[in-house]
Amino acid sequence: MFNVNGPKGGTNPPYNGLTSNVILEVQSHQMDENFNIGVSSLYVPIENHQWFVLRATYNRVEKDIETLEKNVAYVYIPKHYVIQNKNGKKKRVLEPLLPNLVFVYSTQSHLEELFREEDDLNHLRFYRDKTKDVSQQDEKHPPVVVPYYEMLNFIKLTSVDSEHIKLVEPEHCHYKSGDKVRIVKGDFAGVVGRVARISGQQRVIVTLTNIGLVSTAYIPTAFMQIIE
Repeated sequence: MFNVNGPKGGTNPPYNGLTSNVILEVQSHQMDENFNIGVSSLYVPIENHQWFVLRATYNRVEKDIETLEKNVAYVYIPKHYVIQNKNGKKKRVLEPLLPNLVFVYSTQSHLEELFREEDDLNHLRFYRDKTKDVSQQDEKHPPVVVPYYEMLNFIKLTSVDSEHIKLVEPEHCHYKSGDKVRIVKGDFAGVVGRVARISGQQRVIVTLTNIGLVSTAYIPTAFMQIIE
């Protein structure tokens, strides 16, 4: 399964979401200067579009992909390798990093229309931001929208073929100085985040607003550049 798909169901070759060299470095002036990580030519900003997070009920994310591909600009399902021990043998298995969640680049009105009209998608729901108040009792919390630069940073991180990429809890992140850094060498080059120690290793933590924290593998100090 490809991690990312383009408009009208066309998968962007040769990307399978597992290597770090697939994101083409194209300068973007629309991104925060601290997140100038390079924007893939596959992720050109589209007017009025945003990165929404959808939740699938009944573990049906994989079954939604074909219909979503035909109807939205981009679809992204972050995956990572995990090591499983079966019958005494270790095996690398590709699994969703965020089970039952899928990221789509579209407009809210268009997605709401799809939910109404496409039977294949009627079990999808917006992942909603419950940290924000609603003005009336019958109103729903607004959908979570991932900022554009954060999403590109997250895609760059989760494009690396590494079983050491993982979700982490805030209480497990021991920030040494809180420095914001850009990784400048190695498989994770271009990723921006904060330095922390997790399980005794120095890693870089990437924040996905209202979703969670994701860590890189071990990153040597020489591979990082502090962002002022």
